Amino acid sequence: METFLVKKEEAGNRIDSYVSQKKEELSRVAVQRLIENEKLFVNGKKTKPSYKVQENDKITVEEEKPKEIELKAQNIPLEIIYEDSDMIVVNKPKGMVVHPAVGNLEGTLVNAIMAICKDSLSGIGGEIRPGIVHRIDKDTSGILMVAKNDKAHIALSEQIKNHEVKKTYIALVRGIVKENEATIKMPIGRSTKDRKKMAVVKNGKEAITHFKVIERFPKHNDTLLEVKIETGRTHQIRVHLSQIGYPIIGDTTYSNGKNEWGIVRSMLACKKFML
Repeated sequence: METFLVKKEEAGNRIDSYVSQKKEELSRVAVQRLIENEKLFVNGKKTKPSYKVQENDKITVEEEKPKEIELKAQNIPLEIIYEDSDMIVVNKPKGMVVHPAVGNLEGTLVNAIMAICKDSLSGIGGEIRPGIVHRIDKDTSGILMVAKNDKAHIALSEQIKNHEVKKTYIALVRGIVKENEATIKMPIGRSTKDRKKMAVVKNGKEAITHFKVIERFPKHNDTLLEVKIETGRTHQIRVHLSQIGYPIIGDTTYSNGKNEWGIVRSMLACKKFML
């Protein structure tokens, strides 16, 4: 169960919008379902999706447990970067979903990891997320850590939560970035115009992205960046770079995806971790 206290500047928002901004993994429809199933309360009382939150309202959310689903191990080729008795680090290819969901139970990273690790995976992530301590977007490639036991899962999760895990990405963006390096600090939350997208929003969660130029390509009007993040908001790098006018090449969600080379993937990859 999670609890939120409404701040003065947040008052007046619909409860479904407010909670979906606080919990970016939940859409407004999902929040409405929680309200209907009496899993969400305002000041200890039932509410309606149309209720507008007031300053100092105490919002409690009890998430519904995911339905148990039977997953199967699949022999999917996967590059292993590192492995020991506690963890495995893999290079997730572009287009691969990290963990299964109803209607998409096969071909995910979890299916592949289950075949590699057999029974040695942490169970903390639950039925549909064994060993998963963090994730990267479907269209983003790069390295990803998976815990083999509960002790490692807890330790890695704490390090990520305390910003002790340093992630470095590389991104090819449209436009010539003028600054050699800079920091983007803009709050990110669910887009009010398109619930499938994230956006820079006033009442979003804090998001901090650092970048520096690796190389500029004036001939093609592109720039290669090294990107580091202090926070791990959904689509953070893609949203931030698009917001300041340098969308990632090939990103069809936060750019038009068009480019002179006909690249059909997002040119963003997780390059390395430092623990």
